[in-house]
Amino acid sequence: MDPFPRKAAGAVCLCLSLFCAACTMAPAYERPAMPIPDAYGTGADMAGPAAPLPEWRIFFSDPGLQRLIELALQNNRSLRSTMENVERVRAQYQIQRADLLPTINAEGQSSNQGMPADLTMTRQRGVSRQYMVGVGMTNFEVDLWGRLRSLNEAALETWHSAREDAAVAHLALTAETASVYLQLVADRELLDIARATYRNRLGQYKLVSTKFASGVASQLEVSQAESIMREAQSQAARYASAVGQDENLLALLIGCPVPADLPEVRRLSKVGMPKDVPEGLPSSLLERRPDIRSAEHRLRAANAAIGAARANFFPAIRLTGTLGTISADYSRLFEPQTGYWAFMPSVTLPIFDTGRNIAQLEVSEAERTMAVADYEKTVQAAFREVADGLVQRRYIGEQMTAERALLKATQTAYNLASARYEAGVDSYLNVLDAQRSLFSAQQSWTATQLQRAVNALTLFKALGGGWH
Repeated sequence: MDPFPRKAAGAVCLCLSLFCAACTMAPAYERPAMPIPDAYGTGADMAGPAAPLPEWRIFFSDPGLQRLIELALQNNRSLRSTMENVERVRAQYQIQRADLLPTINAEGQSSNQGMPADLTMTRQRGVSRQYMVGVGMTNFEVDLWGRLRSLNEAALETWHSAREDAAVAHLALTAETASVYLQLVADRELLDIARATYRNRLGQYKLVSTKFASGVASQLEVSQAESIMREAQSQAARYASAVGQDENLLALLIGCPVPADLPEVRRLSKVGMPKDVPEGLPSSLLERRPDIRSAEHRLRAANAAIGAARANFFPAIRLTGTLGTISADYSRLFEPQTGYWAFMPSVTLPIFDTGRNIAQLEVSEAERTMAVADYEKTVQAAFREVADGLVQRRYIGEQMTAERALLKATQTAYNLASARYEAGVDSYLNVLDAQRSLFSAQQSWTATQLQRAVNALTLFKALGGGWH
């Protein structure tokens, strides 16, 4: 009989050669063509060499906003859960990768068996004892057809997809924190406008009431003055409620109370607005969006799963082996003559499985087709988000110019109407119209400023966090 080391070495060499020669049966991966135009809008071609993306700190220049975003990225529970999911998927990938190599275990075993007299050679009752200590592997699959490698690749791509999903959550949290902060500042500004309007209209109401007491004004004018005064009072209460809700939402996003030493900005013009986005951007920038990268990794995982499904049609080779010592006497277990080894390869060839393997392959191919459609849909949706943002940005400048001129004109009209009424040369009805027009123009101007800032923020998010 050949000594164990020589046979064991031969078996190990055979295993390694089969393992190294393993290949996958997955189809060659080809990225689907992006079903979108080559560029956004019109303008200069910017498809040159890509520079590193700017950090969000460059895009959001306001110090208070930067601090809030940092707190959100540190404390937000939803983001923390997403990051833990990445670690979970990474651990699952490591579990799958472990199947590529044999698992070596140390084991000890004791067997004690009482034998009746008619089954022993001495025709006397006795006890049979056996002790064994060794190391070995059990049911190790030789990946000749690449089934395990395909599963390993699918698990790896799933991990990459989870990492990109975490980047999506990171970007979304950054944008949402900025959006809520801008909304908070806008609501504070609207609250101040409503309170100032209320104080002004309260003064007008007292003036008209005084004139009514002197017989100069009518009861109708007093009622009209009170109605618009109460309207401003109601608007102030509504905006005060909105400010409180914005602060609560901001506290939820940053995962802690809003810092007491954070400057209380009350005008959008005092906020460092996000950077603007140029036109003529190449649509290839979409490849930087983490949701598109995540969709492509899912497509790669589905493609690799086809290789594992195909390998199920071929024989599965599994190896079991043990090396150790065995003896009937525990005291002699480690003596030189007690060496023991066992090598038990097995081959399983699928013959009849009621169509299980065929159905599994069809499922894998259908999932790949679905992943292609999901990837293309994600690309198209991303392109539309950017295109919509650029269309809005194209006309928002004209809107702001018109709103600014409207605000100036309504302020002038209100000043003239008030002066003419106090001089007794005009009716109070003109003052009422001018007040309402001015209040509406002030609200519209603030809303347009907010829209302008949110538009830049939307483009920042839609382009995956930058465009350089």
